[in-house]
Amino acid sequence: MSATGTDTRQVVVVGGGIAGLAAAHRLLERGARVTVLEAADRVGGKLLPGEIAGVRVDLGAESMLARRPEAVGLAREVGLADRLRPPATATASLWTRGALRPMPKGHVMGVPGTAAALAGILSAEGLARIERDAELPRTEVGDDVAVGAYVAERLGREVVDRLVEPLLGGVYAGDAHRISMRSAVPQLFEAARAHTSLTEAVRALQDRAARTPATGPVFLGIEGGVGTLPLAVAASVRARGGEILTGTPASGLRRNPEGGWRLLAGDRVLHADAVVVATPAPAAAALLETESPGAAAELRTVEYASMALITLAYRRAGAALPEGSGFLVPPVDGHTIKASTFASRKWGWIAEEDPDVLVLRTSVGRYGETEILDRDDAGLVDLSRRDLRAATGLDAVPLRTRVTRWDGGLPQYPVGHHARVARIRDHVARLPGLAVCGAAYDGVGIPACVASANAAVDQLAGDLAAVRELTAHPVRSLHGGAGE
Repeated sequence: MSATGTDTRQVVVVGGGIAGLAAAHRLLERGARVTVLEAADRVGGKLLPGEIAGVRVDLGAESMLARRPEAVGLAREVGLADRLRPPATATASLWTRGALRPMPKGHVMGVPGTAAALAGILSAEGLARIERDAELPRTEVGDDVAVGAYVAERLGREVVDRLVEPLLGGVYAGDAHRISMRSAVPQLFEAARAHTSLTEAVRALQDRAARTPATGPVFLGIEGGVGTLPLAVAASVRARGGEILTGTPASGLRRNPEGGWRLLAGDRVLHADAVVVATPAPAAAALLETESPGAAAELRTVEYASMALITLAYRRAGAALPEGSGFLVPPVDGHTIKASTFASRKWGWIAEEDPDVLVLRTSVGRYGETEILDRDDAGLVDLSRRDLRAATGLDAVPLRTRVTRWDGGLPQYPVGHHARVARIRDHVARLPGLAVCGAAYDGVGIPACVASANAAVDQLAGDLAAVRELTAHPVRSLHGGAGE
């Protein structure tokens, strides 16, 4: 940092997903010179715009949490303010116990404040089991606890199977009985530490929210797709003088004896005053192996789930659907798909692009579930159509189909994840001019990735406040209705 407060350093950002691009954008705002290295032939990572039957759609994530400022703020900064759109409908369902049932209200990531909140979803026995929570002795959560195990102990297994699992599975493609409550549902973790009863803890959260009601939509999309966000950020980075090199993997990260860093990028050798590593954990581990073997060892323990999105376009005239934005599917019901989004219903701009086309998407694949993803694209389409027929009665032949596979797409946050992140950052902090960010650390949603990027840039400037805050209080990721 110069005497005027302007950062004139050369910084290399490794990774051109939304976290890396957000870091580059923030660095350029502060006056740094920036080069972004991306191994793939495109930027954006898990945000991918596409089209089907002539209609623009998202082939990756399709919405972002609007109650956090980071992602929406970045979209506005790069000229997308007039394209931000709330869902046209947020009324989702659960396909469970043989029927589509309205998604219940009055819960925190599937954990209810009262048994009545889950009437119609749970059996009479399941509802009665929730009532017993008030009579049970306190269950200590300690430093961390698995969401599924804790909720099942307090409220019974049926709550987890029918609601917590599909909601968490929609965010992480994971197993609720492995997922960390401290990292994935941090507000519930803190409330559980303060109350004897879990339902009492949920009601306390609901009462607090009611006293300071949030305004505006919970989620926002972008006309043309959330996948256009990284493209707009990349255009802004280039317009400010930043360099983005796609098809250019980074390797051989080394500290220079005189200070700064040296990287191999294809056939180029780059020298930098600082480096931001914004790649998934395996690539970050390989890059940090020599200079920070401790961080690399921790990063290699991060596991990922794979999934696939199946996008289907129909002639609207022959494709009647139930009302709402789509539905979630509890794994316990034994179906293949885990969710479906009625994209043309959820996003008005999709319906407006071609009123005669109806776009749906389904998702398949969870942590440890590999057999389904071994099927070819045609097989995944057939399985999706079979489940859609059973759930909604839709039996029309689609005009077009697209299968998008996200191999190793979602990092898993098991019990103890927060401590792992703290250890990684402790190792990295010992090396001046180095920072890490991305979905592997503080949350998998777009706001979490942007917040992580902002904190990494602050860290390079010597300000550790945001890094410490994120490590202690991860950004929660909510399910955006159905089929995220």
